[in-house]
Amino acid sequence: MANTVIFSIDGGLGKSIMATAVLKVIKKEYKKANIIVITGYPDVFIGNPNVNKVLHQQQAVGLYKNYIHNKDTKVFITDPYSTSDFITESKHLIEIWCELYGLKYNGELPEIFLSKGEKEYFEPFYKLDKPIMAIQPNGGAVGQPLKYSWTRDLPAYIVNEVVSQFKNDYAILHIKREDQLMYENTIGALDSWRSIAIMLTLSSKRLLIDSSSLHIATALNLPSVVGWIGTNPRVFGYNIHTNIIANQPTKEVNFESNSYTKHLLYEDISTLPYNDFKEVFDTQSIISALK
Repeated sequence: MANTVIFSIDGGLGKSIMATAVLKVIKKEYKKANIIVITGYPDVFIGNPNVNKVLHQQQAVGLYKNYIHNKDTKVFITDPYSTSDFITESKHLIEIWCELYGLKYNGELPEIFLSKGEKEYFEPFYKLDKPIMAIQPNGGAVGQPLKYSWTRDLPAYIVNEVVSQFKNDYAILHIKREDQLMYENTIGALDSWRSIAIMLTLSSKRLLIDSSSLHIATALNLPSVVGWIGTNPRVFGYNIHTNIIANQPTKEVNFESNSYTKHLLYEDISTLPYNDFKEVFDTQSIISALK
């Protein structure tokens, strides 16, 4: 049994949040080990009892000398995105990740820990005169070249329909990047992701996509309505949510430019496999799920 486990995570915020589920499995297998997590998002692991030390990827120097050379150490750095099960979309990413490291997956879900101080600080900012509906219709990190990607972002007509249906009864908080489209009758939620997490705990309804807020809501056990287009809830989704899958494409899908994946996470609207955006989803099914 290893004395130290190094668990390195590549990718974005959502992937690091998903990794907290893998971390739980690692801790069950290596109960007494000193567990070191290396990630681009160290604040995901604040307060997490399953980790002993968290390093930003830029701090990951001297690992061999300090933790590996002549020591009993397990190193988990292989990325699950390179596996056959991920490419063929045959299993959930967390299960694939665990199996990749020889770990037994038992349905563990992500978790994050919000402190009392954070809640006391951020909650007053979300004291509004109506119940909160949180929406995240577009994803992607800062610096993403496309402001809209049809493979996972909700078409604008759906967002406008949802806002129109709920604006009188709810304060609609729009989780977004500064460079993304702002919708009328919504309030931009542009704060840090931990503040967004606290806002989600205060919300009554949530309309999300396959992006960071989905994994935050899961980690906080907040059932939500989630729209899926080019990505697959079998791989990235969770059963606690109402997962609404897009209609089948009405045009031939062009796979020529892709290598191992069905779709790129960011694709321009020129490759949209529908004649019209209104063919992507049955809008009423989303509104009914939210109601």
